[in-house]
Amino acid sequence: MSTRLVIPVLFVVLVSGGAAASASADGRELSGTVVDQSGRAVPRAYVRVVDASGTGQRGVFADESGRFTLGATGAGDCRLEATLTGFQPAIVSCAAAASGQALRVELAVAPIHETMIVTATRTEAPTSQVGASATVFTAEDLERRQQPLVADVLMSTPGAMVVRSGAPGALTSLFVRGGESDYNKVLLDGVPLNEPGGSFYFSNLTTENLDRVEVVRGAYSSLFGSDAMGSVIQLFTKRADGASRRPRGSAQIDGGTYGTLHMTAGASGETGPLEYSLAAARFNSDDRVPNSRFENTTLSANVGVAIGAAATLRVVGRGELGHAGTPGTTAFGRPDLDAFSERRDSVASVSFDQQITRAVRQRVSYSRAASSQQSTNLILDPPYRATFNGLVSSRLSNDFQNDSLTRLQRHHASYQLDMRLASAPETGDHLLTVLADWDGERSSADNRLAGTRTINSRNNSGASVQYQMLWPRVFVTAGGRIERNDSFGTAAVPRGTVVYVAHQPSAALGETQVKASAGLGIKEPTMLESFSISPFFRGNPNLEPERSRSAEVGIDQRFAHDRAKIELTYFNNRFRDIITLITTNPSTFEAQYANVGLTRARGLEAGVQVRPSAAVHLRGGYTLLDSKILESERPNDVLFGLGRQAFRRPRHSGFTGVSLNWKRATADLNGVFIGAFVDSDFGLFNPPLVENPGHHTWDARFTLKVTPQLTGILSVDNLTNQDYSEPFGYQPLLRVIRAGFRVGF
Repeated sequence: MSTRLVIPVLFVVLVSGGAAASASADGRELSGTVVDQSGRAVPRAYVRVVDASGTGQRGVFADESGRFTLGATGAGDCRLEATLTGFQPAIVSCAAAASGQALRVELAVAPIHETMIVTATRTEAPTSQVGASATVFTAEDLERRQQPLVADVLMSTPGAMVVRSGAPGALTSLFVRGGESDYNKVLLDGVPLNEPGGSFYFSNLTTENLDRVEVVRGAYSSLFGSDAMGSVIQLFTKRADGASRRPRGSAQIDGGTYGTLHMTAGASGETGPLEYSLAAARFNSDDRVPNSRFENTTLSANVGVAIGAAATLRVVGRGELGHAGTPGTTAFGRPDLDAFSERRDSVASVSFDQQITRAVRQRVSYSRAASSQQSTNLILDPPYRATFNGLVSSRLSNDFQNDSLTRLQRHHASYQLDMRLASAPETGDHLLTVLADWDGERSSADNRLAGTRTINSRNNSGASVQYQMLWPRVFVTAGGRIERNDSFGTAAVPRGTVVYVAHQPSAALGETQVKASAGLGIKEPTMLESFSISPFFRGNPNLEPERSRSAEVGIDQRFAHDRAKIELTYFNNRFRDIITLITTNPSTFEAQYANVGLTRARGLEAGVQVRPSAAVHLRGGYTLLDSKILESERPNDVLFGLGRQAFRRPRHSGFTGVSLNWKRATADLNGVFIGAFVDSDFGLFNPPLVENPGHHTWDARFTLKVTPQLTGILSVDNLTNQDYSEPFGYQPLLRVIRAGFRVGF
């Protein structure tokens, strides 16, 4: 640890130690833990002393372990009140503290509850305190949705557009709030999964053995460096739940239409200092057209070893092994019967987490993410003339041979220090985070038809500082990062958020929160953009990073004693220095990459939740996206010219859902609608196709608990059998019905 880090750590240790001694010397210390109904610690709940008249006095925030320490006069006569948005307030007597016992305050979950989130601050915090536009899919959500692929889950995220080139297993990209598909940082338990340059394809990423999926929208390069331009998506692997030390197991099998087969098996438990969660899964589907079969195997492990009472050594591993036929644009004509793609994605990490004192915590980790991607089409199929919705192409469509293999590796090392600088009624809670990351990116690309190989590497490093300040009605986060990248040099990216509780809960109206945030984002060039030697897409080693500026303001309003909630957020993004391929010699079609693009994306996100009873949960969301290309290499182009809407990003989109619980049965109905968006047939038809009309789909889920260990499952995707083409030429699945059962033991 550097001298700059050692000095503040020593200062905090001395201050926290002195405060503890002072509190216990006068015998008036109140301490305890805030937990939820399951006994799990609740971080950052506000705990205050309430006198005999019911008047609230000084208070403090619980730490990440739910613990609090508070001095009070007349401990035997007072009460403690704990509050946190999304939970029902709880009051306990201070009398137990007079005999030296630690207090336990249990918070019951409100009908519309909040969840904890790590991604917004790289520390565990309630979503109501971080000022982020965040969506969290919990383990319960993932289990009820029964969607094997993460991409299908993300469709219910405000501002998100998922584009899949056909059926499951096909190329799948994510666009958030008008940004490009490589503007999303993707993490697994803190490990970056993106390819060098930000690209990430969700084709075969599954939900197996995941505890939750967190999505934060906006620029977060201040915490995560390159690629966090438009959003951050973080997946968290399941851990042993701690409810029982005996081993637990589960298995599931379901299948149905299109030869779909889905099988999972998992085990978790604790033995001595060791806790583990292991899982394996298989998902197969013949899909809709010839040569579109998808096969995927998932292996996942999360193993932790307690080292004493305050430290944990953890190893996480995951593998996704997928094979998919790639028949091409079958909505236009015959399928390609031999082309296929194959992926072998793996990640392994080891981390050490230590609570040095009650006020200081450190984490250090190393990981390696690797991907092997093969695309092969060796047989030249005969040309054909495309047709679509009564149109006939003006030219023949031809097949092209290819046989490529790309291998990517990302080595990642990280150190993070979290310090609780103050936690007192007079000053509020102050949390300082300092961290440093290093990435070693390696790639090799083989053109096996030409017999060539290109090898490239790049090293990047960054350091961040973040300061969180918490008061009963105001939560502020400010921070920034210096990023040093082998491609573009050094960049500075700040971010700040503020949350203000404008109205505290009352009999007439629930809590009102006003929030605002702003930040900058950066993205490094891809290896191709920096290093390609092809004269037709020549790399440029002098490229600047692509940059984003995101700002938003919103309001969250609760009603009816936390049985309803409305969220409204206005966002304004600008993406500049967008890397574009520029023609340098029209006669030879030579081209080189350059920073020339500028796009504006602003809009409104609206969300609503209603839970009239414990058995019914209604939810919905709508996004209005006003995107416009402001600078372009091709100003008069019908697709990418000035004033055009961003490609494949709809102006209107949304989702809705209802969940029902009745005795031993559950039912869920979820819908997604996508409005019209800019799309293209890329010159195939005359007149050309330039606008996709959009679509809407509904999915239904049913479960029935036959015995405490056995649950029957029925899933229906695309309930209304909608047929559409997204993007143009590609055909998704029609109605898919799967049935099976899940067993726990």
